[in-house]
Amino acid sequence: MKDNAQTPDTCRQEAADYTGVVATITEVEKLALNLPENQRAVLAAHLLGSLPAVLHDEAEGIAEASRRDAELNADTSSAISLKQLDEQIERRRRT
Repeated sequence: MKDNAQTPDTCRQEAADYTGVVATITEVEKLALNLPENQRAVLAAHLLGSLPAVLHDEAEGIAEASRRDAELNADTSSAISLKQLDEQIERRRRT
């Protein structure tokens, strides 16, 4: 029977590898959050686009958002401004 126990050196190396990855992700996040809004949006779109299709094409939320977007593009009469949306939300909170 093979022993699957790790040595202390192996555990330390794995912990160091993990810490390096986390630090890198944290650094990338800090850099990204310091970008102007339009550049963050482009970066987000590129990152999402790099994921496998199964993660976004088949998601019900994305499909619903796409359907609603198409509806709004076809008939803009139901569109409201951000200010109007904020006012509706505020009214609902008060009731």
